[in-house]
Amino acid sequence: MIESFSLFAGWLIDGTGQPLRENMFIRVEQGLIHSVRRARQADMYAPDLVNCSHATVLPALLDAHVHLCMSGTTAEELRRKQLNFDFDMAGKMIRSHLMDHLTYGVVAIRDGGDYAAHALRYKHQKLAQDQLPIHLLAAGKGWRSRGRYGRLIGRPPQDGKSLAEAIAEQNIQADHVKIANSGVNSLTHFGKETPPQFHAGELTAAVRTARNKGLRTMVHANGKKPVRQALQAGCHSIEHGYFMGPDNLQWMADRQVYWVPTAYSMKVYADLPDNGSSRADVARKNLDHQLEQMAAARTLQVPIALGTDAGGLGINHGQALSEEIKLLMTAGYSLEWSIRAATWDAARLLGLDDELGVIKKGMPATFIVARGNPHCLMDSLCPPEQLYIRGTLWSGGDTRLT
Repeated sequence: MIESFSLFAGWLIDGTGQPLRENMFIRVEQGLIHSVRRARQADMYAPDLVNCSHATVLPALLDAHVHLCMSGTTAEELRRKQLNFDFDMAGKMIRSHLMDHLTYGVVAIRDGGDYAAHALRYKHQKLAQDQLPIHLLAAGKGWRSRGRYGRLIGRPPQDGKSLAEAIAEQNIQADHVKIANSGVNSLTHFGKETPPQFHAGELTAAVRTARNKGLRTMVHANGKKPVRQALQAGCHSIEHGYFMGPDNLQWMADRQVYWVPTAYSMKVYADLPDNGSSRADVARKNLDHQLEQMAAARTLQVPIALGTDAGGLGINHGQALSEEIKLLMTAGYSLEWSIRAATWDAARLLGLDDELGVIKKGMPATFIVARGNPHCLMDSLCPPEQLYIRGTLWSGGDTRLT
């Protein structure tokens, strides 16, 4: 049942990046935000008041880069087993991961592909049945060049087919196209860059073909040349973007191309107890360099949408997003702009900004109530006290809205 009610927020972060406001009154009617204004004394006596004077209210979160078919476990045997799950087993794990996201106030995710397209199949066959109130955008299988990185998330075009031809012939109902155009970051040689996986012309044709099908393209790319090729091809977002350099950042700023930096993955590698001191040192250097790039992106006004790469080693679904927000703040972003990257900017990248990402009049009342003031927000998001979806309180462990 969709309720109408009034809510008193001790602090409000609205998702736009504007400074937080104290003592705010939000009126919700039939699941939509009817008004947002400074609270008055008389508002405290409203008969349908939800008193959150003790809490910070902010838009529900979005994670722009996850892999639902993998978990964040560090147990290698379990990770290997997951790679061979059939759809029934994978579906159970995907559902569990979606529940994790909801528990941490994440109501929309963009899946970056898996080897068997289980996440996309789950969306079409199981999501409605499981009654999970979450937006799932899935690529299905990602694309890579034969013999190159990406076996866990996709496949190469068939022999004799170009990447554009393979995308054109794909008849599954994917939400976007995922392309790998580089390798992964080295944990043994700091700053090592790998060559692009596809020729520039082939990548450009692939992005054009995806656009003609109404699909946005997310490109895994690290290093100067792989990122530059993806940008010149007209991709919609750069995923990871380690060591891409200032020229590529300027290009992204000029053309407002989104960057999903996934910095938390390197922090995880740096902190793994059995990673070895040399590998940990390289991971820390990778992280520091990425934070420097993120700081430069702030100065240049590159649009950033936060994604966690959840499902990667040690990166837990739902919980990791607050860690990604912390790292954006470490790079010099304000709390309000860091929240914006996980709300409004992520919603715009995912094409969901008509429903998610900002608390303002006319928008669905989908927001988080996090206990305490904004200074303790990163802790109180793990998990938040309450999650409202279109004006209805999500019941936590139960998939129903109450």
